[in-house]
Amino acid sequence: MAKDKKKDEKKSQIVAFKVEDELAAFLDKLPNKSEFIRRAILAQFNMTCPLCTGSGVVPSGIHTHFADVIKHNLARPCEKCKNPVSFPLSADSLPTTDKDRIEQFLKGGPLYCAKCYPTIPPCDDCGWHVMMEKVAEHFKKVHSHA
Repeated sequence: MAKDKKKDEKKSQIVAFKVEDELAAFLDKLPNKSEFIRRAILAQFNMTCPLCTGSGVVPSGIHTHFADVIKHNLARPCEKCKNPVSFPLSADSLPTTDKDRIEQFLKGGPLYCAKCYPTIPPCDDCGWHVMMEKVAEHFKKVHSHA
């Protein structure tokens, strides 16, 4: 519960901006407009989607073409033990025990299986679990602001 309170304390500023009528209508249909906007802004700090090029929407043909590719590629080897690890496209509906592990991967971090994840120490700066032999690479990729 202390974690939720900490998140709320960080959200102390209101930011406003103008949008087109269509975008306003789209945002009004969302269950949590603020959370969607926060995630979209944070996503821009990381990497633009190669499919939607940052718009959040893809043309129908692109969606149809890549839907099967995505459906059949929702697993990859654990960074440590190399056993296959399945992952969802979102961590929203995951049980608490798996949420941090999968969110780490979805945000660009390493993916570990449920068995390996707790054995790998978290980074003191961001909390991501990173194998010791990959710490230098992690700092260069995640914590370098150059």
